Amino acid sequence: MQANSEGWQPSPNDVNAGTGNYGACCNEMDIWEANSVSAAYTPHPCQSTGLTRCSGTACGTEGRYDTVCDPDGCDFNSFRMGDKSFYGAGMTVDTTRKFTVVTQFLTDDGSASGNLKEIRRIYVQDGKVIQNSKVNISGMDAYDSITGDFCDAQKSAFGDTTSFQSKGGLSGMGAALKRGMVLVLSIWDDHTVNMLWLDSDYPTDADASKPGIARGTCATTSGSPSDIENNSPNASVVYSNIRFGDLDSTYSDNPSATTSVPSGTTPAPGATQTQFGQW
Repeated sequence: MQANSEGWQPSPNDVNAGTGNYGACCNEMDIWEANSVSAAYTPHPCQSTGLTRCSGTACGTEGRYDTVCDPDGCDFNSFRMGDKSFYGAGMTVDTTRKFTVVTQFLTDDGSASGNLKEIRRIYVQDGKVIQNSKVNISGMDAYDSITGDFCDAQKSAFGDTTSFQSKGGLSGMGAALKRGMVLVLSIWDDHTVNMLWLDSDYPTDADASKPGIARGTCATTSGSPSDIENNSPNASVVYSNIRFGDLDSTYSDNPSATTSVPSGTTPAPGATQTQFGQW
């Protein structure tokens, strides 16, 4: 172990953070980055195996894409992908009420040892299964999950850097999952860009009508950590009934539920053979 104290520079706006001569790099699978306005799930592959230490430009000090890891990821945010009525208060997935988030990892040969080819999202609310929203972006097919084709089309349509592909893509993410990853649960605010990458127009100086810029309905002046910490000091979230298992085995519909099914929803299917696993 070596402390990251040499060259330490405190953060100008976060008393609990700063930068030193070193950084830490590892594969990251963002299963659920969300608030009541927007949600995204995003794989971030790395060219390295496991947790590695970086220094200097390899930590991205001179350029965002100089690191061994993909900083952008290949994200699926329903609002950003063109469906602005799917996720939020009173919408298809109603964020004013409890719901279940299901993330499925499918492989190329349908086995637990195959190569990752698709990451699928499903919601369950009021005993009904809600399939993920579909892409509604000019130049893209109506994808509803993260695949290699989706990521290629998204980067092209949005004019984004193809760091996800060059740093390993889905195959790299799948390899990391096979090695084993640590589940981390948190509630946090963003001292760098105020979480605008999740729920507002970002970059803030870009044309919000351009595909990929609008990510949610929050104002570009929102999300300041000082505002959040002062105005909502007791903000909380509950993660419960966390399960891992074969595809479609960790959730079910509720036959006794009487709530009407929102548009675009289907009853839950029965359990199926293992294809990789799901959270």
